Amino acid sequence: MDIDQVVPAESAELRAAFDVDDHGASALGWEAVHAFEAEHGIVLPEPYRTFVAEITDGSYAGPPAYGLLPLAELPADWGEDPGKRDPGKPFPLTTAWMWEEDTDPAEDMEETLERVHHHGTIVLGTDGCAMNWHLVVAGPQRGHVWLITDVGAAPFGEGFGFGSTTTEPGFAGWVRHWAAGRPWFDDE
Repeated sequence: MDIDQVVPAESAELRAAFDVDDHGASALGWEAVHAFEAEHGIVLPEPYRTFVAEITDGSYAGPPAYGLLPLAELPADWGEDPGKRDPGKPFPLTTAWMWEEDTDPAEDMEETLERVHHHGTIVLGTDGCAMNWHLVVAGPQRGHVWLITDVGAAPFGEGFGFGSTTTEPGFAGWVRHWAAGRPWFDDE
């Protein structure tokens, strides 16, 4: 997983997965991507960065179930104060955490939950029912995709034991998994 360099084959694969053939008309463009990055003090991980700049900024086609959101947009049912979001602050987790099952929660659990939901990520989209897919843009998990729900958070991809343990992590691996028609929670 290379999150700092464009891999042309991945860009072509992403374009095909989303069936984008509008010569970049639905893309955000580099100027807008650079403005977003400067505003938040981040550099988006590749291949997502090139994807929104040159291919498309959101899509009604999945993933996830309700489509890929444009950069910086939130699901319609977000419900929380969007002003709390700060993509430039590090995402706090490095391993899955099911807070609903946590029998010995830390004293600062509410503060940590706020950071999980609001720091270091952009929301890729939702599968509904408070199941939101996030791309980590700041912190040790930069470049990884996480499913954050109302009961817990878990990283997606090989080596994490969530979803398909044979799927490459990161945005391209997440899209590849969806494009292959595989269910999110298969551990085959």
